Amino acid sequence: MDKTKQQDVIWDDRLIQNPNGGNVFQMQEMAETKRLNGWTPQYLTVDGVAVTVLEKPVLLLGKYWYLPKGPGVTTVTELEKTLPEIQRIARGCGVFAVKLEPEIIESDEAHHSLAAAGLVRTPAVQPNVSTVLLDLSPTLDDVMASLNQKGRHAIRRAERDGVIAKAVELTDENMRLMYDLLRNTAAGRFESSIRGYEYYRQFWKAFADTGHGQLFFAYYQDKLVAGAYAMYLGRKGLYKDGASIREKTAYGASHLLQWEVIKWMKARGVESYDFCGAPHSSAINDESHKFYGVGRFKTSFTKQVTDYVGCYDLVISPGSYRLWQRFVQRLVISLEWRLMRRQWF
Repeated sequence: MDKTKQQDVIWDDRLIQNPNGGNVFQMQEMAETKRLNGWTPQYLTVDGVAVTVLEKPVLLLGKYWYLPKGPGVTTVTELEKTLPEIQRIARGCGVFAVKLEPEIIESDEAHHSLAAAGLVRTPAVQPNVSTVLLDLSPTLDDVMASLNQKGRHAIRRAERDGVIAKAVELTDENMRLMYDLLRNTAAGRFESSIRGYEYYRQFWKAFADTGHGQLFFAYYQDKLVAGAYAMYLGRKGLYKDGASIREKTAYGASHLLQWEVIKWMKARGVESYDFCGAPHSSAINDESHKFYGVGRFKTSFTKQVTDYVGCYDLVISPGSYRLWQRFVQRLVISLEWRLMRRQWF
Protein backbone atom coordinates (compact mmCIF):
# COMPACT_ATOMS: atom_id res chain seq x y z
CA MET A 1 0.00 0.00 0.00
CA ASP A 2 1.44 3.39 -0.96
CA LYS A 3 1.89 6.14 1.64
CA THR A 4 -1.15 8.18 0.53
CA LYS A 5 -3.51 5.19 0.74
CA GLN A 6 -2.02 4.21 4.10
CA GLN A 7 -2.74 7.71 5.44
CA ASP A 8 -6.33 7.40 4.18
CA VAL A 9 -6.79 4.12 6.04
CA ILE A 10 -5.33 5.52 9.28
CA TRP A 11 -7.62 8.56 9.26
CA ASP A 12 -10.66 6.51 8.26
CA ASP A 13 -9.99 4.08 11.13
CA ARG A 14 -9.99 7.05 13.50
CA LEU A 15 -13.34 8.19 12.14
CA ILE A 16 -14.84 4.79 12.95
CA GLN A 17 -14.02 5.40 16.63
CA ASN A 18 -16.25 8.50 16.71
CA PRO A 19 -19.56 8.31 18.59
CA ASN A 20 -21.48 8.07 15.27
CA GLY A 21 -19.26 5.27 13.95
CA GLY A 22 -17.82 7.45 11.20
CA ASN A 23 -19.32 8.74 7.98
CA VAL A 24 -18.21 8.40 4.36
CA PHE A 25 -18.59 12.17 3.85
CA GLN A 26 -15.85 12.66 6.48
CA MET A 27 -13.45 10.20 4.86
CA GLN A 28 -10.12 11.41 3.54
CA GLU A 29 -10.95 10.02 0.10
CA MET A 30 -13.91 12.40 -0.12
CA ALA A 31 -12.12 15.36 1.43
CA GLU A 32 -9.21 15.22 -1.00
CA THR A 33 -11.66 15.13 -3.91
CA LYS A 34 -13.09 18.43 -2.66
CA ARG A 35 -9.85 20.15 -3.71
CA LEU A 36 -11.40 20.17 -7.19
CA ASN A 37 -14.05 22.51 -5.77
CA GLY A 38 -11.55 24.87 -4.20
CA TRP A 39 -11.62 23.40 -0.68
CA THR A 40 -8.53 22.63 1.41
CA PRO A 41 -8.99 19.68 3.80
CA GLN A 42 -7.92 19.91 7.43
CA TYR A 43 -7.82 16.93 9.80
CA LEU A 44 -8.41 17.73 13.46
CA THR A 45 -9.04 15.93 16.73
CA VAL A 46 -11.50 17.82 18.94
CA ASP A 47 -12.33 16.50 22.41
CA GLY A 48 -11.36 13.03 21.22
CA VAL A 49 -13.48 13.25 18.07
CA ALA A 50 -11.79 12.97 14.65
CA VAL A 51 -13.11 15.85 12.52
CA THR A 52 -12.59 16.40 8.80
CA VAL A 53 -12.79 20.10 7.94
CA LEU A 54 -13.09 21.67 4.49
CA GLU A 55 -11.67 25.20 4.30
CA LYS A 56 -12.29 27.85 1.66
CA PRO A 57 -11.22 31.53 1.67
CA VAL A 58 -13.81 34.27 1.22
CA LEU A 59 -12.45 37.60 0.02
CA LEU A 60 -12.38 40.28 2.77
CA LEU A 61 -14.20 38.08 5.31
CA GLY A 62 -11.63 35.40 6.12
CA LYS A 63 -11.88 31.62 5.93
CA TYR A 64 -15.01 29.51 5.92
CA TRP A 65 -15.10 26.02 7.41
CA TYR A 66 -17.52 23.24 6.50
CA LEU A 67 -17.69 19.95 8.41
CA PRO A 68 -19.59 17.56 6.08
CA LYS A 69 -21.72 15.29 8.28
CA GLY A 70 -19.58 16.36 11.18
CA PRO A 71 -18.51 16.46 13.87
CA GLY A 72 -19.13 12.74 14.34
CA VAL A 73 -21.44 12.93 17.35
CA THR A 74 -24.99 11.71 17.88
CA THR A 75 -26.39 13.92 20.66
CA VAL A 76 -26.64 17.64 21.41
CA THR A 77 -24.65 17.09 24.62
CA GLU A 78 -21.77 15.50 22.69
CA LEU A 79 -21.84 18.34 20.17
CA GLU A 80 -21.80 21.02 22.85
CA LYS A 81 -18.63 19.50 24.31
CA THR A 82 -16.81 20.03 21.01
CA LEU A 83 -17.95 23.62 20.34
CA PRO A 84 -15.47 25.56 22.56
CA GLU A 85 -12.46 23.76 21.04
CA ILE A 86 -13.76 24.11 17.47
CA GLN A 87 -14.33 27.81 18.12
CA ARG A 88 -10.84 28.27 19.60
CA ILE A 89 -9.07 26.51 16.73
CA ALA A 90 -11.17 28.25 14.08
CA ARG A 91 -10.55 31.71 15.54
CA GLY A 92 -6.80 31.05 15.55
CA CYS A 93 -6.99 30.11 11.85
CA GLY A 94 -8.80 33.29 10.80
CA VAL A 95 -12.15 31.56 10.27
CA PHE A 96 -15.33 33.67 10.43
CA ALA A 97 -17.90 30.83 10.43
CA VAL A 98 -18.08 27.05 10.70
CA LYS A 99 -20.88 25.02 9.13
CA LEU A 100 -21.72 21.95 11.21
CA GLU A 101 -23.74 18.97 9.98
CA PRO A 102 -23.93 16.40 12.80
CA GLU A 103 -26.00 13.22 12.62
CA ILE A 104 -28.27 14.17 15.50
CA ILE A 105 -31.87 12.95 15.25
CA GLU A 106 -34.26 15.85 14.72
CA SER A 107 -36.62 16.96 17.47
CA ASP A 108 -38.03 20.26 18.66
CA GLU A 109 -35.92 19.92 21.77
CA ALA A 110 -32.73 19.38 19.74
CA HIS A 111 -33.37 22.46 17.59
CA HIS A 112 -34.13 24.55 20.69
CA SER A 113 -30.92 23.41 22.41
CA LEU A 114 -28.78 24.13 19.36
CA ALA A 115 -30.25 27.62 19.05
CA ALA A 116 -29.69 28.18 22.78
CA ALA A 117 -26.02 27.24 22.22
CA GLY A 118 -25.76 30.16 19.79
CA LEU A 119 -25.82 28.14 16.59
CA VAL A 120 -27.63 29.49 13.51
CA ARG A 121 -29.81 27.09 11.54
CA THR A 122 -29.08 27.06 7.78
CA PRO A 123 -30.22 25.09 4.70
CA ALA A 124 -28.95 21.53 4.33
CA VAL A 125 -25.95 20.79 2.12
CA GLN A 126 -25.81 17.00 1.86
CA PRO A 127 -28.89 15.23 0.46
CA ASN A 128 -29.41 12.88 3.41
CA VAL A 129 -30.58 15.36 6.03
CA SER A 130 -33.69 13.18 5.73
CA THR A 131 -33.06 9.66 4.55
CA VAL A 132 -34.03 6.00 4.53
CA LEU A 133 -31.88 3.59 6.55
CA LEU A 134 -32.06 -0.16 6.03
CA ASP A 135 -30.98 -2.46 8.88
CA LEU A 136 -28.53 -5.01 7.50
CA SER A 137 -27.63 -6.63 10.82
CA PRO A 138 -29.94 -9.68 10.34
CA THR A 139 -29.11 -12.51 7.93
CA LEU A 140 -29.47 -11.79 4.22
CA ASP A 141 -32.63 -13.93 4.07
CA ASP A 142 -34.11 -11.97 6.97
CA VAL A 143 -33.18 -8.68 5.30
CA MET A 144 -35.07 -9.80 2.19
CA ALA A 145 -38.05 -10.82 4.31
CA SER A 146 -38.02 -7.42 6.03
CA LEU A 147 -38.34 -5.49 2.78
CA ASN A 148 -41.69 -4.01 1.89
CA GLN A 149 -43.81 -6.23 -0.33
CA LYS A 150 -43.42 -3.83 -3.26
CA GLY A 151 -39.63 -3.99 -3.02
CA ARG A 152 -39.52 -7.78 -2.80
CA HIS A 153 -41.90 -8.10 -5.74
CA ALA A 154 -39.81 -5.73 -7.89
CA ILE A 155 -36.61 -7.68 -7.16
CA ARG A 156 -38.20 -11.04 -7.96
CA ARG A 157 -39.88 -9.68 -11.09
CA ALA A 158 -36.61 -8.28 -12.43
CA GLU A 159 -34.88 -11.62 -11.81
CA ARG A 160 -37.65 -13.51 -13.65
CA ASP A 161 -37.55 -11.09 -16.58
CA GLY A 162 -33.83 -11.62 -17.08
CA VAL A 163 -32.36 -8.41 -15.63
CA ILE A 164 -28.69 -8.88 -14.72
CA ALA A 165 -27.29 -6.74 -11.90
CA LYS A 166 -23.66 -6.97 -10.86
CA ALA A 167 -20.58 -5.17 -9.55
CA VAL A 168 -18.40 -3.98 -12.44
CA GLU A 169 -14.79 -2.98 -12.82
CA LEU A 170 -14.09 0.74 -12.42
CA THR A 171 -12.67 1.28 -15.90
CA ASP A 172 -12.62 4.61 -17.71
CA GLU A 173 -15.30 3.27 -20.04
CA ASN A 174 -17.59 2.23 -17.20
CA MET A 175 -17.09 5.53 -15.38
CA ARG A 176 -18.04 7.40 -18.55
CA LEU A 177 -21.13 5.23 -18.96
CA MET A 178 -22.13 5.93 -15.35
CA TYR A 179 -21.56 9.66 -15.73
CA ASP A 180 -23.66 9.76 -18.90
CA LEU A 181 -26.45 7.97 -17.05
CA LEU A 182 -26.26 10.56 -14.27
CA ARG A 183 -26.41 13.48 -16.68
CA ASN A 184 -29.30 12.05 -18.66
CA THR A 185 -31.27 11.25 -15.51
CA ALA A 186 -30.74 14.75 -14.13
CA ALA A 187 -31.42 16.58 -17.41
CA GLY A 188 -34.04 19.25 -16.85
CA ARG A 189 -35.07 19.58 -13.20
CA PHE A 190 -31.83 18.46 -11.50
CA GLU A 191 -29.18 19.31 -14.08
CA SER A 192 -27.45 21.88 -11.83
CA SER A 193 -26.82 19.18 -9.23
CA ILE A 194 -24.43 17.29 -11.53
CA ARG A 195 -20.75 18.16 -11.23
CA GLY A 196 -18.08 17.74 -13.91
CA TYR A 197 -16.87 14.30 -14.93
CA GLU A 198 -13.41 14.75 -13.40
CA TYR A 199 -14.95 15.28 -9.95
CA TYR A 200 -16.85 11.98 -10.13
CA ARG A 201 -13.93 10.12 -11.68
CA GLN A 202 -11.61 11.19 -8.90
CA PHE A 203 -13.82 10.31 -5.96
CA TRP A 204 -15.13 7.05 -7.50
CA LYS A 205 -11.54 5.98 -8.03
CA ALA A 206 -10.37 7.18 -4.60
CA PHE A 207 -12.94 5.05 -2.78
CA ALA A 208 -12.49 2.04 -5.06
CA ASP A 209 -8.71 2.13 -4.63
CA THR A 210 -9.05 1.68 -0.85
CA GLY A 211 -11.78 -0.94 -1.19
CA HIS A 212 -14.48 1.35 0.18
CA GLY A 213 -16.40 1.98 -3.06
CA GLN A 214 -17.94 -0.07 -5.84
CA LEU A 215 -19.73 0.59 -9.13
CA PHE A 216 -22.75 -1.52 -10.07
CA PHE A 217 -24.62 -1.86 -13.36
CA ALA A 218 -27.95 -3.44 -14.28
CA TYR A 219 -28.49 -4.82 -17.80
CA TYR A 220 -31.63 -5.87 -19.64
CA GLN A 221 -31.35 -7.68 -22.96
CA ASP A 222 -27.62 -6.77 -23.00
CA LYS A 223 -28.41 -3.06 -22.63
CA LEU A 224 -27.27 -0.94 -19.68
CA VAL A 225 -30.42 0.30 -17.93
CA ALA A 226 -29.26 1.46 -14.47
CA GLY A 227 -26.14 2.22 -12.46
CA ALA A 228 -25.21 2.82 -8.84
CA TYR A 229 -22.11 3.76 -6.91
CA ALA A 230 -21.98 2.82 -3.24
CA MET A 231 -19.44 3.34 -0.45
CA TYR A 232 -19.00 2.22 3.12
CA LEU A 233 -17.01 2.96 6.26
CA GLY A 234 -16.97 0.55 9.18
CA ARG A 235 -20.51 -0.69 9.72
CA LYS A 236 -22.22 2.09 7.73
CA GLY A 237 -22.90 2.04 3.99
CA LEU A 238 -24.14 4.75 1.62
CA TYR A 239 -25.80 4.78 -1.80
CA LYS A 240 -23.97 7.77 -3.25
CA ASP A 241 -24.94 7.99 -6.94
CA GLY A 242 -27.68 6.33 -8.92
CA ALA A 243 -29.21 6.71 -12.36
CA SER A 244 -31.27 4.84 -14.92
CA ILE A 245 -32.43 5.23 -18.49
CA ARG A 246 -35.65 7.19 -18.96
CA GLU A 247 -37.42 4.43 -20.89
CA LYS A 248 -38.74 1.98 -18.31
CA THR A 249 -38.08 -1.19 -20.28
CA ALA A 250 -37.36 -3.49 -17.35
CA TYR A 251 -39.55 -3.37 -14.25
CA GLY A 252 -37.58 -3.65 -11.02
CA ALA A 253 -34.11 -3.19 -12.54
CA SER A 254 -33.16 -0.50 -10.02
CA HIS A 255 -34.52 -2.62 -7.16
CA LEU A 256 -32.46 -5.62 -8.23
CA LEU A 257 -29.44 -3.33 -8.56
CA GLN A 258 -29.93 -2.20 -4.96
CA TRP A 259 -30.18 -5.80 -3.86
CA GLU A 260 -26.74 -6.42 -5.35
CA VAL A 261 -25.45 -3.41 -3.42
CA ILE A 262 -27.02 -4.76 -0.23
CA LYS A 263 -25.32 -8.14 -0.71
CA TRP A 264 -21.99 -6.38 -1.32
CA MET A 265 -22.47 -4.36 1.86
CA LYS A 266 -23.40 -7.43 3.92
CA ALA A 267 -20.22 -9.21 2.77
CA ARG A 268 -18.20 -6.33 4.24
CA GLY A 269 -19.85 -6.26 7.63
CA VAL A 270 -22.08 -3.24 7.01
CA GLU A 271 -25.05 -3.13 9.39
CA SER A 272 -26.78 0.11 8.34
CA TYR A 273 -27.35 1.08 4.71
CA ASP A 274 -28.18 4.73 3.97
CA PHE A 275 -30.16 5.25 0.76
CA CYS A 276 -28.93 8.86 0.90
CA GLY A 277 -31.82 11.24 0.73
CA ALA A 278 -35.61 11.42 0.82
CA PRO A 279 -38.25 14.04 1.50
CA HIS A 280 -38.73 14.91 5.18
CA SER A 281 -40.87 12.35 7.00
CA SER A 282 -43.66 14.92 7.15
CA ALA A 283 -43.63 15.23 3.33
CA ILE A 284 -42.84 11.67 2.26
CA ASN A 285 -46.37 11.18 0.88
CA ASP A 286 -46.61 14.62 -0.72
CA GLU A 287 -46.90 13.96 -4.46
CA SER A 288 -46.06 17.60 -5.24
CA HIS A 289 -42.63 17.31 -3.59
CA LYS A 290 -39.84 17.40 -6.18
CA PHE A 291 -38.26 14.29 -4.63
CA TYR A 292 -41.51 12.37 -4.20
CA GLY A 293 -40.47 9.74 -6.77
CA VAL A 294 -37.08 9.33 -5.11
CA GLY A 295 -38.72 8.86 -1.73
CA ARG A 296 -41.26 6.38 -3.11
CA PHE A 297 -38.47 4.22 -4.55
CA LYS A 298 -36.40 4.22 -1.37
CA THR A 299 -39.32 3.59 0.97
CA SER A 300 -40.22 0.54 -1.13
CA PHE A 301 -37.37 -1.09 0.81
CA THR A 302 -38.37 0.18 4.26
CA LYS A 303 -40.99 2.76 5.22
CA GLN A 304 -39.10 4.46 8.04
CA VAL A 305 -37.68 7.91 7.22
CA THR A 306 -34.95 9.26 9.49
CA ASP A 307 -34.71 13.04 9.93
CA TYR A 308 -31.54 14.72 11.21
CA VAL A 309 -31.24 18.27 12.54
CA GLY A 310 -29.41 19.38 9.40
CA CYS A 311 -26.91 22.24 9.15
CA TYR A 312 -26.05 24.89 11.71
CA ASP A 313 -23.46 27.66 11.58
CA LEU A 314 -21.10 28.32 14.47
CA VAL A 315 -20.39 32.05 14.26
CA ILE A 316 -16.77 33.02 14.96
CA SER A 317 -16.76 36.63 13.72
CA PRO A 318 -20.26 38.19 14.06
CA GLY A 319 -19.52 41.18 11.81
CA SER A 320 -18.14 39.12 8.96
CA TYR A 321 -20.92 36.58 9.37
CA ARG A 322 -23.61 39.26 9.05
CA LEU A 323 -22.09 40.35 5.75
CA TRP A 324 -21.90 36.73 4.64
CA GLN A 325 -25.55 36.12 5.44
CA ARG A 326 -26.84 39.35 3.95
CA PHE A 327 -25.27 39.24 0.49
CA VAL A 328 -21.76 37.75 0.21
CA GLN A 329 -22.91 34.12 0.37
CA ARG A 330 -25.41 34.54 -2.48
CA LEU A 331 -22.81 36.43 -4.52
CA VAL A 332 -19.99 33.89 -4.20
CA ILE A 333 -22.28 30.92 -4.83
CA SER A 334 -23.69 32.62 -7.92
CA LEU A 335 -20.27 33.62 -9.26
CA GLU A 336 -18.82 30.16 -8.68
CA TRP A 337 -21.56 28.64 -10.81
CA ARG A 338 -21.64 31.31 -13.51
CA LEU A 339 -17.87 31.65 -13.95
CA MET A 340 -16.62 28.14 -13.14
CA ARG A 341 -19.75 25.99 -13.59
CA ARG A 342 -19.24 24.34 -10.25
CA GLN A 343 -21.16 24.19 -6.97
CA TRP A 344 -19.70 26.16 -4.09
CA PHE A 345 -20.18 23.34 -1.60
